[in-house]
Amino acid sequence: MKRLFALLLVAVLALAGCVQTKKDVEGGGDADTSTSGEKPSVEILGMASNENDINILRDQLTKNGFDVVLNIQPDYGSFSAQKDAGNYDVALSSWTTVTGNPDYAVRGLFKTGGDYSVVSDSKLDELIDKASTLTGDEAKEAYKELEQLLVFDQAYIAPLYISNKAQGIYSAEVNPETVRLPKSRAQVWESISFNDESLNESETLVLHQAISTLTSLDPIKGNDGSINTLNTNMYVRLVNLTDDDKVVSDGSLSYNHVMADGNSEFYFILRDDINFAKVENGTAVDTKELVSAEDVVFSLNRAKDPNSVPDHRTYSIHENIETVEIVTDLAELQNGKVAGSDETILDALSKGLPAPVTELVDSKEEVDNASGKYQVVKITTPNPFPQVLNYLAHQSGGIVSERQVSSINTYDVANYDPNKDVAYGDQATVTEGDSYNNHLYASGPYILVKKNDYEATFVKNPAYRVGSEYEPKITNISVRFIDDNDSALSALRNGEIHVLQSVPETKYDVVTSDKNLTLNQADSNAVSYLQFNTSGREVSDSADLRKAILYSINQEEFITYYQGNKRPAVSTVSPLIDTGLKLEADKEKVAEFLNAYNESK
Repeated sequence: MKRLFALLLVAVLALAGCVQTKKDVEGGGDADTSTSGEKPSVEILGMASNENDINILRDQLTKNGFDVVLNIQPDYGSFSAQKDAGNYDVALSSWTTVTGNPDYAVRGLFKTGGDYSVVSDSKLDELIDKASTLTGDEAKEAYKELEQLLVFDQAYIAPLYISNKAQGIYSAEVNPETVRLPKSRAQVWESISFNDESLNESETLVLHQAISTLTSLDPIKGNDGSINTLNTNMYVRLVNLTDDDKVVSDGSLSYNHVMADGNSEFYFILRDDINFAKVENGTAVDTKELVSAEDVVFSLNRAKDPNSVPDHRTYSIHENIETVEIVTDLAELQNGKVAGSDETILDALSKGLPAPVTELVDSKEEVDNASGKYQVVKITTPNPFPQVLNYLAHQSGGIVSERQVSSINTYDVANYDPNKDVAYGDQATVTEGDSYNNHLYASGPYILVKKNDYEATFVKNPAYRVGSEYEPKITNISVRFIDDNDSALSALRNGEIHVLQSVPETKYDVVTSDKNLTLNQADSNAVSYLQFNTSGREVSDSADLRKAILYSINQEEFITYYQGNKRPAVSTVSPLIDTGLKLEADKEKVAEFLNAYNESK
């Protein structure tokens, strides 16, 4: 295996070397010669899987007077290591707003101290906070001002395109009508069924994921493509997103949810037909432990606390939560009003319940929905913030077991040592071999049993919404790790995997022409862009140099390459709010900003 990796790395470096020759760099032949001074050098960091985008970008920058150096890494882990080390001028990046709200599209990425931010700009911070409190036309104007600063005034990023969403289904075996394609939410497993429903219990549904190294199975410790779908299906949340990004209680831990008058208090009435599952002897078993209000309070308090776990990756998503509490005073619900309505909070929460509410209880042992005993959770934000509901639908809002997580996370967070301390959700605890010691408790429809470099194995939670439409249809799921898109598509065509969640835009015709396959398409919130290095490089100190790179980007060339299956972008907000701004390639502006950069040296 080590020899194979070494050969792969040599091959990738050889590829990078061959595209960095003087002949290749000067191959455009029409670089703008009106600039003064030496050609500035630009180091592009990307992964081998994005080679096509890198090549288009290289050619565009070369034609506009840059010397281009490529830093191509074989996988996401190596890419991240290079990015963390600062070995780049621009990094090929992407972001999908999986919560369906624009605040998520900017807060963690561009606010000072954000989970993934390398930007520190007090004016930008102010605009992010301002926009988050607004709706309608006011929000549109605020995000326009934000985009103007982020992209055009300071050029902290350079947008490339918005991707469409397309999945391939092996419909010879899987019923395509049961495979959802949400715009934002991760893949929904519990609805999927084989054409022959009698196979749902015995046969394994094989899904696909490119990344095999999992950040963490603790939902608050990761926010990336390695775990987003997995944790979304392992942990239930207070609310969900529909396929077109509406916040609903359907398929969640709550029967109903309500925003109270003033838009800063949110109520959730919990259901009692979900227990935590654990793994014993390679299968999922019912712990008999109710997923309760106590677990909700514990989960969301740790989600919003940056110091609750080492390497907390999602706290900024929940920083607008002030308090999480269990409501026991029925009069509070009777007297409170729903935002924009005369309806009481109690009436709104009571719709469609198994029995009318007779008592609010604070202990899971007292819960009995059939006799009218319910738990209600109240979340308060310091300021009006309706977008908190979208964040609660994020995988990091997943509900974990207070008892189980507390029993595992006994280490001192400040002195955490990953070499000796075991944290809840560590992938080593579910990896086949000597380290396997599965301690997961799942509140969602599935639980991860074990993984290796080839696949991750999941089994349905036997105590999740039993007898309802949300009970998982298929018992066994395998998530196959295939990092090459072409290999994954071949596996789909051969029936080795049943659903390919991301079909490359240049391969739609391959799927539509295969009688065994079905192609599903939808809009997405995925944006690809260039992230500028903001520390220790020429581009870090010169907005003029960044703007020269910005105006070298011709989005139409990317869209043409992808056969029209991409859309223009301005920022990560673009799929959610059309601000009216537009980036157009402009050689004159490139020359203007390059000259300004050279004169300032």
